[in-house]
Amino acid sequence: MRTGNEPVTARSPLRMRFWLGVWGLIWTAGGTVAFAFAERLGWSVVCGVLFLVVAVDLSLVVRHIRQGPHYQPGRDVPPYEPPGRD
Repeated sequence: MRTGNEPVTARSPLRMRFWLGVWGLIWTAGGTVAFAFAERLGWSVVCGVLFLVVAVDLSLVVRHIRQGPHYQPGRDVPPYEPPGRD
């Protein structure tokens, strides 16, 4: 719901989330390999599952970044009244 007091220069945190996702991919891949060499199968599987979760999240972030900015109402659009108030 638009309240009329959103910052004019608001920015999306998708780029930061992208780089944190890359960082997570590096650590989970390293953890999977390290635990596999240490013969800790359970921890290796956990890191592998986390790797898959981070990879899916990263693909969604890239998809949202490629979609580009969406329409946002300008200053000339008045704020909306909350529904149910009469």
